[in-house]
Amino acid sequence: MNRNKAQRRVRVDESQPPKYYNDEEQQEENGMRLRPSDSNVTEDQEPFMGIKVRRKASLRREFRGDYLDVPSRSFLMKILQKQGDKQVLFADKVLKFTSSGKMKRRILMITDFAIYIVDPDSGSLKRRIALAAVDKMCLSELSDNFFAIIIPTEYDLLMASTRKTEIVTVLVDATKSASEYELEVVFSNRFEYNASADDVKEVQFEGAEGGVRTKIVKK
Repeated sequence: MNRNKAQRRVRVDESQPPKYYNDEEQQEENGMRLRPSDSNVTEDQEPFMGIKVRRKASLRREFRGDYLDVPSRSFLMKILQKQGDKQVLFADKVLKFTSSGKMKRRILMITDFAIYIVDPDSGSLKRRIALAAVDKMCLSELSDNFFAIIIPTEYDLLMASTRKTEIVTVLVDATKSASEYELEVVFSNRFEYNASADDVKEVQFEGAEGGVRTKIVKK
């Protein structure tokens, strides 16, 4: 399986966010605003999916790392303490894509040893991935909010965040510090990821008026 076709390295630029399409979505006549037919995207999720075009002023933000004030959230501290992690490099809410293609809001935490995916509603740990298990990250060559974390020994993660650039930077630096190798970042307007152990999907990107059109298809 060729998961890296049409690859090249470029600088990440998030000057324009994406529009997201799934197989059941229909485009409105003006081509500027989309919503999945099952109303899977709520109003507060829209900025993550790039349905609303962000102002350029929002692009000049300094990296803060912890956007949730993790020390003030006891349920997150308990998760970290149980795993023996102390240093939080990044924490924020993101959208995670399930194997069925649905979007769920999750808390993404990155420490100097692992990646944590937490359910913000129940406060439960859904997944912990050691940084050493991460093989690479996949992104498009366009200005969207999607990124995939490829974990060969497990199944992969596809997520969306307006802080994608910071997430990539933190993961590359953390991996290099933890294991003395530089995490590969692959840029391609088509890339595959394993949504589950036996479910391969392809994410497709193309430029569109006002942003980027994104489609996820089953292989």
